Amino acid sequence: MNSALITIGDEILIGQVTDTNAVWISRQLNKLGVRVGEMVTVSDEARQITSALDRLMSQYDLVIMTGGLGPTTDDITKPTLAAYFNSKMVPHPEAQEKIIAYFKKRGRTMIESNLRQADVPEACRALTNAHGSAPGMWFEKDGSILVSLPGVPYEMKGLMEDQVLPAILKMVDVPGVVHRTIMTQGVPESYLAAMIKNWESDLPACIKLAYLPRPGIVRLRLTVIDKCAQDAEQLLKVNIDKLLNIIGVHVFGYDDITLEESLGLVLKERNLTLATAESCTGGNIARLISSVPGSSAYFSGSVVAYENRIKSQVLGVDSSALESEGAVSKEVVEQMAQGVCRHLGTHTAMATSGIAGPDGGTEEKPVGTTWICVCHGDRMYAKEYLFWGTRERIIDQASYTAMQLLRRLLLDSL
Repeated sequence: MNSALITIGDEILIGQVTDTNAVWISRQLNKLGVRVGEMVTVSDEARQITSALDRLMSQYDLVIMTGGLGPTTDDITKPTLAAYFNSKMVPHPEAQEKIIAYFKKRGRTMIESNLRQADVPEACRALTNAHGSAPGMWFEKDGSILVSLPGVPYEMKGLMEDQVLPAILKMVDVPGVVHRTIMTQGVPESYLAAMIKNWESDLPACIKLAYLPRPGIVRLRLTVIDKCAQDAEQLLKVNIDKLLNIIGVHVFGYDDITLEESLGLVLKERNLTLATAESCTGGNIARLISSVPGSSAYFSGSVVAYENRIKSQVLGVDSSALESEGAVSKEVVEQMAQGVCRHLGTHTAMATSGIAGPDGGTEEKPVGTTWICVCHGDRMYAKEYLFWGTRERIIDQASYTAMQLLRRLLLDSL
């Protein structure tokens, strides 16, 4: 089964809002084995919506559309679909009762536009929205299915999970698809590809490999499709074991786990505490670590020592080292790590000092130059890196590299 996604909204086309709906829907369909061939964004204009429907419904078995179901004048999806399917608008009794009860409970006056949210084209099968007032809509025409959903993410997800995905499973025979994602850090995509070239060429034909890079991290997604799906787990295990023999030290987890979660598991297992001393990363490492629920069990705190005065007065960095070696140096970053461990009384620490740019670089220390130090008790490891890209990318790369270095230090894999 093949499918396409349509997102409606001028706010997305002008860059005011990021479309997260299409990404989420694509993931859910992919899990079922429904392939997404296109993602299209169109403006809040009937002509644009109709044109997209004409093209996509003639090419795909399933089209899912989000947006334009609100009560305001710029929400034109329902009247446009009514015209497209030569259908009149009729009230959906269940949605109408829900809207009336909502306003009555809150003692608010309901206006006509609110009640109109319960109207749907007669040609559709209305989908009850348990998370909002606008019903979803299911249309069928010439062997193709169109599903129209609200653009509000939690309403869309509720309708997809409660009604749309179960209905797709009942109506179509989709092939089996099994995914496994190997999370890596510390090797750029091109180098990683070279390292596993022979392993990749030996993969069975029914296993597909995709490289999914982002700053500091490369995800390797293995997909087992169609006829091999029933043996997927064994196939994946055999081939992942071979992969780990090649790049095992760079792997920090599987599927949806984040590096900060993976590091947190190691710290919790060993009953260790952590502090960070950050200069160029500006507290980003602390933000990532503290975003994990339960991180208070191991994360004590952070000192953002952006100015040299703070490095000296708070962390105890020797002013002579700052003068002779500069803030971006092995000596300074080691003293930062030791200082924050001592100051916050933790077992482990990470420290960063670098030039995130876009200014501040020199010929000797260009933008992206970063020293990172990790320590655990008397064990300490410091290394210089040259990251690239925008300021944000450099900060991300430094943050993930620091977390992976500490994780590897604790696992004795450095």
